[in-house]
Amino acid sequence: MKKIALLGALALSVLSPLAMAEEAKPLRIGIEAAYPPFAYKTPEGNITGFDYDIGNALCEEMQVKCQWIEQEFDGLIPALKVRKFDAVLSSMSITEDRKKSVDFTGKYYSTPAKLAMKAGTAINDPLLDLKGKKVGVQRSSIYDRYASDVFAPAGVEVVRYSSQNEIFLDLQTGRLDATLADSVNIDDGFLKTDAGKGFTFAGPDFTDVKYFGEGQGIAVRKGDAALVDKFNTAIAAIRANGKYQQVQGKYFDFDVYGD
Repeated sequence: MKKIALLGALALSVLSPLAMAEEAKPLRIGIEAAYPPFAYKTPEGNITGFDYDIGNALCEEMQVKCQWIEQEFDGLIPALKVRKFDAVLSSMSITEDRKKSVDFTGKYYSTPAKLAMKAGTAINDPLLDLKGKKVGVQRSSIYDRYASDVFAPAGVEVVRYSSQNEIFLDLQTGRLDATLADSVNIDDGFLKTDAGKGFTFAGPDFTDVKYFGEGQGIAVRKGDAALVDKFNTAIAAIRANGKYQQVQGKYFDFDVYGD
């Protein structure tokens, strides 16, 4: 019996450090830091934004350290699948198409898509009024999928870019007629800046769940139910304890979580 107890104690002494090391491992999170106000760089080169602050609040709630890894948006899911990071927290919409590749938490915010065009442009029926025009979208985004499936067959020229900031530059210089993107990103990242003077929202909100999903969630590898549960518990906790509202107040004067 003494030998069994000794072996048990030895086993625990080996397992405990391993368990502690597992707990101490940082949570690697993929993000595209070119999507203000959700994620962008300060003049000093540091990542900031709503996504970044919410991620840090969630890590604090889960008592783990966030390790942020930058990646262009169209490479986020492939990099997640090859284990470059453990999760993606980068304004990624929860869609049925993406659910084939990754698992999602519940939403942590939800905002509609909009068109931005030169002020004075009337868009009553996008499929008719955009015919023959160039519309910029971010490659591999929900806006790309919608524009490819709906706009392109109606005679709209869809132009794809690696980042939304590049789209804003080409819209400003007249190489594009419009962009389809998240309404908050358009507003904060373009319309409220000097570059966006003379431009405005045009046409309706775009909210078709088939394309625009159920809000923005955190993506993890298929089958990682434990991490999904941890994130969902943490999201609920920071919404209940006021931390979510505190972060939200830094960037928005409305409830970005949505209905």
